[in-house]
Amino acid sequence: MKPAIFDYVRAESVEEVLEALHQEGADARILAGGQTLIPMLNMRMARPSLVIDIMRTSGLDQIESVDTAIRVGATVRQRALEQDRELSVRQPLLAAALPWIGHAQTRSRGTVCGSVAHADPSAELPLVLVALNGDIELRSRRRSRRLSAEHFYTGIMSTACEPDEMIEAVRFPIARAGTGYAFREVGRRHGDFAIAACAAVVGQQTARLAVGGVADRPTARDLPPPEDRTFGEALEAFAADLEAHDDMHATAEYRRHLVRRLGRRTIEEAARCRG
Repeated sequence: MKPAIFDYVRAESVEEVLEALHQEGADARILAGGQTLIPMLNMRMARPSLVIDIMRTSGLDQIESVDTAIRVGATVRQRALEQDRELSVRQPLLAAALPWIGHAQTRSRGTVCGSVAHADPSAELPLVLVALNGDIELRSRRRSRRLSAEHFYTGIMSTACEPDEMIEAVRFPIARAGTGYAFREVGRRHGDFAIAACAAVVGQQTARLAVGGVADRPTARDLPPPEDRTFGEALEAFAADLEAHDDMHATAEYRRHLVRRLGRRTIEEAARCRG
């Protein structure tokens, strides 16, 4: 199929993007890497009146250390972040998750913020952002604001981003001393979206487990560390509470089973990596 007719703007500045969003609102879509939007346009699952191309917009292609976070601009490609030589030290969870995203070819085109914005509940980057309690920087002509990842995601491919807002950047907190990180997922093939994925952040007193591919959004819960006698019960309760769903790939019960098994292994791996 071919897309429905739309107007196209290649924005040179953030101000130009914001003005176009202000004028068109919900009828506009931002194009960055295009790995999701282009297929949706071709299948007419998305029918915007205006597509705003931001890949040549100045000031959005930076990876920076800001405060205690890695700030990733809206046009930074996934491959560029993956090739950052310091990433495995600054944030090992993010470094561990990036190779699981699609394939090298798609990571060379897809953007970090584009994946965050698309909000697929099985996607790796939203899961990591929720696990780390990261932030999303939103900007419109009216205001700039920051939302935690936990409040940003509202459902399947649904977020708290307003129609006149763009994601300007996302912030991944840097690794903390004495904390271990691990990522694991199960899919039908490498590069497919996960049937279930787990991201763990384990300190001396608590273990945070985030799960993707099971509920309608990435979901995290703080648990006791794996050496605590109540850990097994807490993990079992978390798996049971997840609003899992059946689809052509797996049943809800199988997904909960994966959370129990994969979640335990991911947390135990993170615990072994504590400094």
